Parts: sequence; C-alpha cells; structure tokens
Amino acid sequence: MTREQYILATQQNSLPRIENPQLYPVGIYGWRKRCLYFFVLLLLVTMIVNLAMTIWILKVMNFTVDGMGNLRVTKKGIRLEGISEFLLPLYVKEIHSRKDSPLVLQSDRNVTVNARNHMGQLTGQLTVGADAVEAQCKRFEVRASEGEKVLFSADEDEIIIGADRLKVTGTEGAVFEHSVETPHIRAEPSQDLKLESPTRSLIMEAPRGVQVSAAAGDLKATCRKELHLQSTEGEIFLNADIIRLGNLPMGSFSSSPSSSSTPRQTIYELCVCPNGKLYLSPAGAGSTCQSTSNICLWS
Repeated sequence: MTREQYILATQQNSLPRIENPQLYPVGIYGWRKRCLYFFVLLLLVTMIVNLAMTIWILKVMNFTVDGMGNLRVTKKGIRLEGISEFLLPLYVKEIHSRKDSPLVLQSDRNVTVNARNHMGQLTGQLTVGADAVEAQCKRFEVRASEGEKVLFSADEDEIIIGADRLKVTGTEGAVFEHSVETPHIRAEPSQDLKLESPTRSLIMEAPRGVQVSAAAGDLKATCRKELHLQSTEGEIFLNADIIRLGNLPMGSFSSSPSSSSTPRQTIYELCVCPNGKLYLSPAGAGSTCQSTSNICLWS
C-alpha cells in the first residue's frame, strides 16, 4: 500500500458518522413557484397578443415588399393610388397622375402652390380658394394645347390677348376705363353693336381713316346739340338717290312789304348742280334754280 492510500484510509476511519442526516431542498417552491409560473404565463400571453396585433396591422396597412397600402416605391419615385391626405407640407419635384385618370388637389380651405429660387425666396404663387383664384408672379401666361401660341398673358406693363376672337357675352357688355386699340370691332350675327360713353365723350381715331358701315341696315347718328361734319382738307361726299332734310323751317316770300316799318326779308333757295354742288339762289315768285343753272357751269 502506498503512502497516499494509507493516509486516505486513516482519514475516512477517523470521520464521525452522523445518523439520520437532514436534507435541505434546492429550488423554488410554494407561492414563489406559483408567482413565477403566473409571470411566465402572462409574458407568453403578452407575446401572443403583440404578435397578433402586429400581423393585424400588417394586414390592415397592406404592408408589402413594394410599399405600404396605396403607397408604392418604384424606381422612378413614389406612386400613390386612391385618395391621399397630407397633414404637413409636401416637397416634391414633379406630380403627375396616371394616364387614364385626372389629378385632383383638394383642401378644406385653399390649395396653394409656391415656387422658390435657390435662395428660398418666393418667385411665384398660385392660390385656389373658395372665393377667388389668385396668381402672384412676374408674368402670367395661358397657352394653347400645342404650347406655342399664347392665348393670354399679363404683366405689370400690359395685358395681351392672343386669341383670334374675343367674345363678351355679358348683358352689360365690356367696360374700359382707358383707351382701347383694336383693328376690328364686330357684333354677333343678328345682334346690335353699341358703343356708348354714358357721361363723357366717345372718340374714334385712326391715322388712315375710320369706316363705319351697315351692310343690311340703317346707320343713325343722333345728338342733343349740334352735329358737325368737318373736313379740313378734303370734301364731304353724300352719295344717295334721295337726300332729305326734314324739319326745316318754312319761309314766305312777299314782293311788297305790308308796312314800311317792317324790313324786307330775303329768302334764298337751295339749289343743287348736276355735279352735286350746292348753292343759294334768291327766291322769287317762281323757282330760280332752273334760270340760274349757268352758275353750275362756272362754279
């Protein structure tokens, strides 16, 4: 026997032996064990509810690999289908609808579109409200469908209407506070054309002449006071089969005055030459226009 075995044998024999030893249980028992199981069960139920809620949210919001709900993320950008609401400002470079659907922008108050430069300054604004549509910019243009012809443009200096015809359908017509320059003014077929200045004068000017014609009706010029026809260099030409001067005062000719105190009144006749010239001839007992026809020869 070796020394080590001898030492071990003597130590085992020297240890006192205890009869009926007490055993101490190791672990969680009693109410602690029940609380632990309760908390584990509660945690398991919470995890199951969270998982169910997550699956429900994914299903309701229609989460997919391409996007969420009506929102689709494509290579060209973001695509929205259906009605979308934005509670905060939207900053985009381009907005366009589908090829077979219109683009509708709707707001409870107004819709405002702003354009800014690289410094953040406002350069253009378009506001569509309940009462008016306002545009604030340096120049406002409305172009044709082709995009080349300008139908309407406005800036601080002038307003240009590039349409072939401007039509005013209001019952009161069009009111201009200042001058109007146009090559042609025409009314609709079977409608009257009226140029009126209620409290001031109406002036029509043209360097090469003003022509007023009525092809199928009458042309009337009325005034409250005098009507002047004046030609500074040319002549006044009246071309008609019959020329009538109505409401002229009638005079009476008497060769001998009734009393010496009454001066003799000289009455003239208005005669017309074949070439259209007018002249006055003293009226006598008979017409003197025929006897003085030689005046037309030298006049």
